[in-house]
Amino acid sequence: MSDPIISLQDASLSLNGNAGTVEILRTISLTVARNETIGLVGPSGSGKSSLLMLMGGLEQATSGRVTALGHDLTAMDEDGLARFRRDHMGVVFQSFHLIPTMTALENTATPLELAGVRDAMPRASAELEAVGLGHRASHYPAQLSGGEQQRVALARASVMRPDILLADEPTGNLDEANGAAIMDLLFGLRDRHGATLVLVTHAPDLAARCDRVIHLRDGQIVNQATNRAAE
Repeated sequence: MSDPIISLQDASLSLNGNAGTVEILRTISLTVARNETIGLVGPSGSGKSSLLMLMGGLEQATSGRVTALGHDLTAMDEDGLARFRRDHMGVVFQSFHLIPTMTALENTATPLELAGVRDAMPRASAELEAVGLGHRASHYPAQLSGGEQQRVALARASVMRPDILLADEPTGNLDEANGAAIMDLLFGLRDRHGATLVLVTHAPDLAARCDRVIHLRDGQIVNQATNRAAE
C-alpha cells in the first residue's frame, strides 16, 4: 500500500492494574488506505475499541508506532493529538457524549468554534440539515431521542470534513430501525466528505458493508477479509 492514511507498526498496548500488567493489544501491524472502509470485529474484550483508540490517538501505544496522514501519533503530546483530531478526524461513540447545556446546533458547531472558523454556525446548521435534524437545532440533548442525539453526534463528527471517521459501535444504544438509519447516514457522510471510515461493530450486516473486515481475538489480528460485495 503506497500511501496509507493510517499505519500501525508492531503497536502494543498494555495497562497496569492491581492484578499486574494486562496486555490489551499485542504487536498489531496494519495499514489503512485512503477512502477505505474498515470493519473491526471480534468477541467482547478482543481489543476492537482499543485498536480504534490507538488509531485516533485517544490511547498511546505502549510500544511500536502509529501514524496517521504521515504524522507520528506516538510522538505527539496531548495538546498536539487534540489539535490533530480536531483538524483531521471525526469520532463517534456508542454513548453520544453531547454537552447537555448546549443545543444541537451549538454541539455541532463546537469543533468549528474551537478551530476559529468564522462561519461556524452556518456550517453547523448545514450539517444538521444533512442528518435530517435542521428542525431540532435549538433543542437540548435531553429533549432529543437517542437516535436524534446520535445524529447530532454524527453531524459534530463530520462538520470539520474530516479525512478519517472513527466509529465505535455507533448503533449500540439504539433500536434496530434507528440503528439502520444511523449507519446509512454514517456511510453517506463518508461518501459526501470522501473520508476513510473505521468502524467497530458486532453486527454482521454492518461489517458486510465495509471494504475490509479485520477480526481480532485476544488483542491480535487473527484474520482479514475483503468484502467483494462492498467493492
